[in-house]
Amino acid sequence: MPGIASLAEEAQMSMPNFHLHFRKVTDSSPMQYLKSTRLHQARLLMLRNDLTAAKTAFPVGYESASQFSRDFKRLFGRTPLAEVAWMKQAYALPAPTTASPFVSSH
Repeated sequence: MPGIASLAEEAQMSMPNFHLHFRKVTDSSPMQYLKSTRLHQARLLMLRNDLTAAKTAFPVGYESASQFSRDFKRLFGRTPLAEVAWMKQAYALPAPTTASPFVSSH
């Protein structure tokens, strides 16, 4: 997975300039955006595949399951287990019909 420095280089911008433009477009820093994207993907993985937080943390880019759980609760306001239980009750989620590079199905 490319780091922020390689993204800035790809955009032919300095790191400070890249951060400034990124924040203007997304209203968040590159790291906040990446963290949010990883956590949203993790939520879908846990929901679709009945995975635990510990089994989901590493595939979405976390090295620590405890840090993953802390970040997850900070973003969604619930523990991973409580959020998945709530989503199962609140939503009927059909299986994906086609593979997508943006949402992992496993």
